[in-house]
Amino acid sequence: MTTTTSTGEILQGMITNTGDNLYKLSFKQPVLLVFLRHFGCTFCREALADISKKRASIEEKGTQIVFVHMADEEVADRYFEKYNLEGAVHISDPACNYYAAFGLSKGTFTQLFGLSTWVRGFSAGILDGHGIGPQLGDGFQMPGIFAIMGGQIRDSFIHKLASDRPDYEDLVSCCVI
Repeated sequence: MTTTTSTGEILQGMITNTGDNLYKLSFKQPVLLVFLRHFGCTFCREALADISKKRASIEEKGTQIVFVHMADEEVADRYFEKYNLEGAVHISDPACNYYAAFGLSKGTFTQLFGLSTWVRGFSAGILDGHGIGPQLGDGFQMPGIFAIMGGQIRDSFIHKLASDRPDYEDLVSCCVI
């Protein structure tokens, strides 16, 4: 978070595709806020597949998944549908203002193109079939995930490498109601 703006102020400015204010939503139920890389990224696609598999379990715990992405809403909806995430709640942030507000930086060469990222990229992109696509946003933007409840961040996962693979269910365990 930035030092001059509070978490609550940032969340109040974040409005989902369904018209919900993220701050108010976080008082109704826990929120798993997932900042994605661009939709052409192998690891973004892998994250969508992972979340799709865990969606029912996460939502059964009372948690609302909200995605933040860099594309327009129609493009995002197509990707969400492709990964069986129809009706996904999301926020479009093409200028990456919310990414920056949550402290998510631009990746370094090593974070984006280092050996371990290449190895994981081959595995996720080729062996697991996630492929790669056109760059639909800032290709240097790093992702991150935040568990939010009552207007406060309860837990987070900040990627050290673009290829990091978080445990989404573990992140929401701090917010089970």
